[in-house]
Order: sequence, then structure tokens, then C-alpha cells
Amino acid sequence: MDEAAVDGRGARASSWEEGPADLRLVPLAVAAWVAAAVAVGVSGWWTVAGVVVCLVGGAVLLTPAAARRFGGTARPGEGSAAADAPTGRGTPAWRLRATAFAGVLLCAAAGAASAGLHTADLRRGPVPALAREYARAQLEVTVTSDPRLTRPRVRGSESVPVSVVLDGEVTRAERSDGTVHRTRAPVLLIVPPGEGRAEWLRLLPSTRLSVGARLAPPSRPGDPFAAVLKVGGGGPPRIIGPPSALQRTAGELRAGLRRATDGLDPDARALLPGLVVGDTSRIGSELRDAFVATDLTHLLAVSGSNLAVVLILLVGRPGRAHQVERGGLAPRLGMSLRGTAVAGGALTLAFVVVCRPEPSVLRAAACGFIVLLAIGTGRRRSLIPALAAAVLLLVLYDPWLARSYGFLLSVLATGALLAVAPRWSEALRRRGVPDRLAEALAASLAAQAVCAPVVVVFAGRVSLVAIPANLFAELAVAPATVFGFATLAAAAVWMPAAEGLAWVAGWPAGWIARVARTGAALPGAELSWPGGWWGGFALALVTAVVVVAARRLPRRGPVAGLLVVLLLLVVVRPVPLTRWATGWPPRGWVFAMCQVGQGDATVLAAGGDAAVVVDAGPDPVPVDRCLRELGVRRVPLLVLTHFHADHVAGLPGVLRGRSVGAIQTTGLEEPPAQAAFVRRTAAAAGVPLIRAGAGERRRIGGLEWTVLWPAAASGAAGGGAGGAARGGSFEGEDEDEVVGGRVAGGRRVAAGSGGANDASVAMLVRAAGGLTLLLLGDLEPPAQRGLLRAHPGLAPVDVLKVAHHGSAHQDPGLIRAVRPRLALVSTGRDNPYGHPSPRTVEALRAGGARVLRTDRDGAIAVVGAGPGLMAVPGGG
Repeated sequence: MDEAAVDGRGARASSWEEGPADLRLVPLAVAAWVAAAVAVGVSGWWTVAGVVVCLVGGAVLLTPAAARRFGGTARPGEGSAAADAPTGRGTPAWRLRATAFAGVLLCAAAGAASAGLHTADLRRGPVPALAREYARAQLEVTVTSDPRLTRPRVRGSESVPVSVVLDGEVTRAERSDGTVHRTRAPVLLIVPPGEGRAEWLRLLPSTRLSVGARLAPPSRPGDPFAAVLKVGGGGPPRIIGPPSALQRTAGELRAGLRRATDGLDPDARALLPGLVVGDTSRIGSELRDAFVATDLTHLLAVSGSNLAVVLILLVGRPGRAHQVERGGLAPRLGMSLRGTAVAGGALTLAFVVVCRPEPSVLRAAACGFIVLLAIGTGRRRSLIPALAAAVLLLVLYDPWLARSYGFLLSVLATGALLAVAPRWSEALRRRGVPDRLAEALAASLAAQAVCAPVVVVFAGRVSLVAIPANLFAELAVAPATVFGFATLAAAAVWMPAAEGLAWVAGWPAGWIARVARTGAALPGAELSWPGGWWGGFALALVTAVVVVAARRLPRRGPVAGLLVVLLLLVVVRPVPLTRWATGWPPRGWVFAMCQVGQGDATVLAAGGDAAVVVDAGPDPVPVDRCLRELGVRRVPLLVLTHFHADHVAGLPGVLRGRSVGAIQTTGLEEPPAQAAFVRRTAAAAGVPLIRAGAGERRRIGGLEWTVLWPAAASGAAGGGAGGAARGGSFEGEDEDEVVGGRVAGGRRVAAGSGGANDASVAMLVRAAGGLTLLLLGDLEPPAQRGLLRAHPGLAPVDVLKVAHHGSAHQDPGLIRAVRPRLALVSTGRDNPYGHPSPRTVEALRAGGARVLRTDRDGAIAVVGAGPGLMAVPGGG
């Protein structure tokens, strides 16, 4: 018997000895991909010209004379016979080279032609014409995708409403003058918030609708639709045709999975449908951000790995399908190799049907099919041609994939698993790493190495916890997927059994969610990196250097251990070590202004790990990161100066993992949507809301402050407002007055022309050592003058938080009265408002203030008092 057959490790090693990978199809696929990506973004005549040039060039290269001239040039020192020498198959080398280049040109022509034909449909017909006119029309639309919700985001001081978005195809358009057109044009429907949102979210693909909408052109030239339809009315959809039987079946299966998971913990309930069939409707922004920070987003949507898990259960581990003792369920069920292949194909087809035959699903099915071939043959590197062929066919079928971020990452990850991971796995085995761990670690390392530069191009960040997070999550992916698919199947037959299976699947799904949340909560989970293609190229170069250096490390040398320890310290970032290495946060900081972009979030040290936070910024992620860097775990009071989104939208980030005693707000609930958001978020966290009133005084440890503004309207300061005016220690306040939320019940605010801005809570703070700070929120000049009239004895202060991000609207009298030594401006890089105004900066400097701004200086901390007063920029 062969020794390799006796020694398991030798057998495994020999199974990977496949010789060099066949890469001949790779340049053909790349040519079609690049040509399609370019063609979908240019005008039709440029595409036609490119196709003609490629066709002519390919045809010329296929002629014998041109082929000999192009491919027959011998290298220096060789005779012409070297070019004419036949290859192993008897074909001259010059012929092969010319044919290869001709194939590249012809595939490029095919990719550009496919993209040109697809984009031509977006430029002709009545729908693009209506969009250019921004006209209203009555349309018949066939739904072609699942409805989805837009992510909440902040635009200026407003929070953009969450809308329902779905893809569709217009089949009939009726103009306002009664003219009717029959057409076929892909469109994007945007449905604003309204009473009919639930009905819109229940729509299935292939449903026919009649909608009245205003049409607009796509925002980018490469978008795969002819127009954007902004549906009016806000009511439920008007259905004129039911979905197809196939889509109804898929919809019922997906709905059954959702019902079976209703009783699970929130994270498992949200994650399991996404992991199994790509249904992400329950995944909130906080959980999604955790998966983004740990590079686990491939588990939130349909992926080829989902299908691969089920196929492995059927066929067994890679390399065993051709052996006598096959793995998986197939041989135990008495299935032949042919029957196993048919069953695998049937599972792939069912996967496409249930998850919907959208481009992302077809992409995942193609990658899953490649994995199926790898499982069946055990020859991963020889499957590179199969991957290239799949890419070529998918790009020709749907040229929009050529510009898809997800498609690029899927192809790179699959290629890394086929070409890079086996070699790295074998190298790890030679260094004594156990087999299973070597395979998992090599797969994670390879995928991260090739995908991270692409992530940097679009996201400008690098996840430092991606590899361990993927390793820990991988432990639960297979059981969650298998039991999730079992739940999907059982839900169509017997719901109690499905609920039991869902309970089992909920454990590994919850584990994956905990891995994501734990990894994202680490202070150094993400590293900022220059974005764009230059940033991606730089990271790719750094990765290549690291890989080359890693090959030269000793087998178990101290250098490897030291690198692991350093990486662990960078990720965990213990505050003493971080302060020693970076100087941030400075020891003894009293006040900090976080870098949160175009918004406000400031922190007042209250002793130990406690701090009073004033405003939360526009995004939960940066304010949470800032508080973690400052070591803040307890927030006795969070003050939201007013309800504009750039001050309150980051509220979940302050609440994340911290105890918050109360949230204090202004009395003017404007805008109402943001005020309602604060109420909902506070209620969900069990944190009471109280209102600020002019004259109230509070103290926490060595920190004390007085609320200067907003002023109460005449005659409105009765009742519960009296408690606010009496002041005293926050921690010793009467529970009914503070925690019960009746501090300023019913109070109206004297707001000036600035509306919500002029209702901002303004505070005069006295910190340890006698440091004085004036925090003005977003007060406009009318309110600033009103504040100065209400407090004519306002003395100079050490630190001024400049109002409204340093806008040009400032009251010179107030600046002269307070004469700050430090003026701090919170504003975002390249903001469209011109903040801070040069006029405001010059006025502050003319008064003797040193001006610092977060867009240039990063986060800013204030330390000391009196002659020792100092501002320390944190960078970043």
C-alpha cells in the first residue's frame, strides 16, 4: 500500500499537489469585467467605438501574418526558431500568444457590448424623458426585488426619514395629458414614511402595482435604473396583479422562518433569517455597525458560504468525494456520485428560489457552485478557471455587477480560498498547527489579505479584529445555517417543530452576534486608513510586506509572540498604556470635545470613570469611541442642548455599555421627529428624561454648573419649574423632581428667530481648580444677546464652546464679554456650510483666544487651570 494512503497527513498533502494553477481564463474574465465597468458609465458612442476597436484588433490578431508579427518576436539571444517552436500540443508559441491577446480583446468587446445594450435601455423610451422633466405620471410597475428600509442618516441638522426602497420595472406610463406608453424600464421606487409602510414592506417580487409618482434622473451615471420614482401619498400600495406562484412559495417560506424565530432573543431573531435566506429586515443599525466593524457583514446577507455549509453536509469535506469512503450524508443515504451531484444541484436551485434570483443571489450561487466542485474533486487550485468562467458569464449576463462592491469582494474571497488558503494552510501545518485550526486560520488570513485593500478603498478603515472575529464566528456558522435551513423547511409543515429547531439555531446565531458586538466594543477594533484607490494600494503593499516577512520568522520565535502581544495591546488599548504611547487622553483632563464630524459632543470629567456628557453628535459610533478612549463608563447626566439631529442622533452611542442616570433636554421639542426619537431611545434604555430651566444649579463631585438659557416664558415658571430653579446637588435631588421628570414640566421656551437653535441649553460650568467653561449649544445672535441681557454680570471664562460650529452668526458683544482664553469649535471636515467662519475665527483671535477646531485638530482635551491652562489636540 502507498505510504501516502497510510499516513493521513501525507495523503492530505498529496491531494493538494496539483501543479501550477491554470490561469488562462483569468485575463479573459478581467478584460470583460473592466470593459463592462467602464462602459456602464460612459455614453453610447464611446461604447460603440470601444467595441469596434476591440473587435478589429482581435480579428487582426487572429490572421496568421499579424499573429506571427505580434507573437513571434524572439527574446534576445534566441533565434526566430524559438518563436516558431511548437508547444506540448504541437501549436507554435506565436500562435498561442496572439490567440490569447485576441481572446482578451474579444472578451473586452463582449463585456462592453453587453453593458452598452443594457445601458441603452436606460436612455430611451418615455421613462428617462419623464425623469429629465421631473414630471409626475401614473405608472404600472412590476416589483423586482424585496422592499428594504434606508439607513437612518443625518443631513445638516435634520435626520433624513427612513424610507422604503424597492426595485421595479415600469411597463406602462401615463402622462398628465393622458398620453399612454408601453415600455420596459428598470426604476428605483422610494416610498416616504406613512401609514402604509407595513403593506409596502410585505410586497413580493413580481407583484404588479399602480403608482402615482414624481420621476427624477438617477443621481449617478452608473446606476442600473432609468429613473427614481418618488411615490406620493404615503398610503398603502395599490396592487393590480398578484405575485407569481414561485414568488408566493418563496415568500411563504421566508415568512414561516420569521414566524418561527419570533420567540428568540433580539439578536438571534434579527440575524438568523439573514444568515439563512438573506432577510435583513430585522437587523438594526447598531447590530449592523458591529458586523461592519468586525468585517462579518458577509454573514448578514446571502453568501456562497451559506450554500457551501449545506453542500458540505451532503457531500462531506473537500477531497473525499472521489474516495471510496466518502463523507457527508449522501453515502449514508445510499446515493451514488451522480445522484449526489443531482441533489447538490437541486439544493442550489432551491437556494436561488428561496433567496430570490437577484444578482447577489446568483453571484452567491455561482461561488457556492465553485465550492461544490472543490468539494467533489478536492482540487481547489484547478478550479480557478471555473471561477473565471463564472465571473465572465455573470458579467456578461448582468454588467452592473462589474461595478458592484459586493461582487468584487465575493470573487476575491473565493479566489483566495481556492488559490492562497491551501498553501498557507499547509505552511501552518508544517509549523505544528492542528489541521482544522490551520484550515480555518488560513482561510481567514487569505480572505482578509485580499479583501482588506478593497474595503479600505470605500470605507477608509481597517478592522484589526476581523481575523479572530471570523475564527470565533466560524465555530457557529455551520450549526446556525444547518438548523436555520431545517427551521425553514419545517415551518412549511409543522410550526411547533420549526420553533424548536429555531430555538436550537438561536444559540449559535446569538453567539455570532455576541462575537460581533464584543469585537466592535474593543477600543482598537478599527484603524483609520486613507481611503480611495491610493489607500487601497498602500494597504496592499503593506500586506505583501507583512506576508513576506512572516515567511522568514522563526518557527516559534519570540518575534512572533511579541507581534501578537503588540497587536493585542493595540486592540484592547488599556488607558494607561495608550496615554503613555499617544499622550491621549492627557492625564487630568477636565473637558473634552469629541471629534464626531459635523455635530457636537463634549464631555466634562466628574471623577473616576464618571462624566457629564453634553450632546451626542450625529452618529453613535464616533461618540461611543470617544467615550471609550476617555475611559467613561458612568454618565450621571447627559445634556442634549436641543433636538437637532447633529446633536442627538448619536444618543445610542452614549448609552451603549454605560449607566446613564438621566437625560436633560430643552423644553422646545423641535423638530418633533428628533424629539420623538430621543423619547423612544431613552424609554428603551430605561433612562428618565428631565427638562432644563434657566437658573438651575447642579453639582457632581468637583463639577458644578448653572443653566443660563433657555429663559422661561413669562408666567410659565410655576409648578414643577420651581424645583429646577432651587438647584442643589444632582445626586441628592428629590426623586420625584429629577427622576420623575417633573423638573420643568409644561415649560415653554422663549426661542428667538433661530427656532430650535435659540432653544439650546447654555451652561456656565466651574470645574476643579476654578476652571470656567461656557457651553453655548447652537445659540444664534438673538438668543446670545438675550442671554447677555439676562446675565449682565457674565464674567470672562477660560474656555468657550463656540456656538453653532463656529458659524458667522455670532454676537460680538457676547464674545467681548466672556473674552475666552480657549475657543473650541466642533465641526466636520469639508463641511458644506463653511464652518467655522473665518470672520468668527478672526473675532475670537482678536479677543485673545486660542482657537482649536476638531476638523483640523481632532478631539481636543482641556487640562489645568489658571496659568497652567492647556488644550491638547488628540489628532485623528
